[in-house]
Amino acid sequence: MNNNHNINGENRVPLLQEVAAANGSIVLKHDEDDEQYKSSSSSVSRRVWIESKKLWHIVGPSILQRVATYSMNIVTQAFAGHLGKVELASITISNSVICGLSFGLFLGMASALETLCGQAFGAKRYRMLGIYMQRSWIILFLTCILLLPLFIFATPIMKAIGQPEDVAKQTGVLALWFIPLHLSFAFQFPIQRFLISQLKTGVLAWVTLPVFGFHILASWLSVKFGFGVVGLAIVLDISWWLVFLGLFGYATLGGCPQTWTGFSIQAFSELWEFLKLSIASGVMLCLENWYYRILLLMPGLLKNKTVAVDALSICMNISGWEMMIPFAFFAATGVRVANELGAGNGKAARFATIVSVIQSTIIGIIFCIFIMVFHHKFGMIFSSDPEVLKAAAKLSYLLAATILLNSVQPILSGVAVGSGWQSRVAFVNIGCYYLVGLPLGVLMGTVLHGGVEGIWGGMIFGGTALQTIVLAILTCRSDWESEAKKATTNVEKWSDDPIEQ
Repeated sequence: MNNNHNINGENRVPLLQEVAAANGSIVLKHDEDDEQYKSSSSSVSRRVWIESKKLWHIVGPSILQRVATYSMNIVTQAFAGHLGKVELASITISNSVICGLSFGLFLGMASALETLCGQAFGAKRYRMLGIYMQRSWIILFLTCILLLPLFIFATPIMKAIGQPEDVAKQTGVLALWFIPLHLSFAFQFPIQRFLISQLKTGVLAWVTLPVFGFHILASWLSVKFGFGVVGLAIVLDISWWLVFLGLFGYATLGGCPQTWTGFSIQAFSELWEFLKLSIASGVMLCLENWYYRILLLMPGLLKNKTVAVDALSICMNISGWEMMIPFAFFAATGVRVANELGAGNGKAARFATIVSVIQSTIIGIIFCIFIMVFHHKFGMIFSSDPEVLKAAAKLSYLLAATILLNSVQPILSGVAVGSGWQSRVAFVNIGCYYLVGLPLGVLMGTVLHGGVEGIWGGMIFGGTALQTIVLAILTCRSDWESEAKKATTNVEKWSDDPIEQ
């Protein structure tokens, strides 16, 4: 996730100041803080304060953007839940599972731009950022086309995995209407990385927040005038495309004068190499993202499937909503760790990790308490059906445990990304999620008749908890000075690229 590999300890502050002047980015002035941060006489509280300022400079805008984007999906499903149980189950599966599969894939593939654009920007090869983004658009759009059968044949696929007839049929209809949403991922995710690599985090929030307001109003009007669940799907399509158009307009109409120089035929060159890099970058995120999408399909193996899907989808929506905060910490931790390692400051990278984990965990504990106190109430956001609300309340303790685990696990993943351990974490994810968590969930839910609670419990304690423990061990046992030396070597190698004036 890091975009600052080529900023070494001596020149990173002047470079950040140059970026702010040349591109209008909002960056922190670190020079005075850095001296106090590195001073051995500086108090722990002072170091925590300085590190927190650096961390929240990235976390703050990221939370706003991620919460607003995810909330558009929440609003859509909340309105659908008040239309009926079948409507809630079908829009949850079509959006969170079918679109969710493409979401995870494209989010991961687009992450290749974080390294490429960050390196090009640091080397002052500004024009290459726009070229890289256009290549990513081409690759992701072609991937979109290849995945269309998943949307076109959604009904028979849902029937084959055990979904009820009415839910499967409605899911198939909505999947077709969600094809524009599916296509928007291919264009929106690359432009997000394009902007983040230039430290333009604020623009993501300022574009997304007004669209979120539009989405709430349009969703309410859609239900009020009787357009039903299909109308809600169309509103979500429009909202995602408005976000992209806002970001594209900013980037191409003067917001990025050095990094966007127009469309270029050069974008069609070296596509094969770019494809391989995109696929490699997507593996780690896909394995994790898809794991939670699969969880929503597991209740199809149980009796009273519609209620089980509705109750679990309510909890997953609450969990996903809160997860936007740890995901923001994930991005910020990756940047902070990689930045300090690139500067040769292994101890500072370790300290940044500790501060990030502690702050995210505190926030997670607060949300856990909230869920336990209001365990009979939170489901009312999505449904008014007494049976669904009762089932959701029974799952509240698992929701609280999931939130607590997810306040730590993404931050450790951010450390792995910042340290360059992606391949190791990919193997950890396969082992913990798919060789332990998923089989354990099936065993506890179906063979041992634990129902949806058994499925979820097996998957979070056998998968997520195990993965968190493994990543914690890897992090604690890391030789940070050795990691800093490796990063410094890479910085020197990557900084040999010619500079565009």
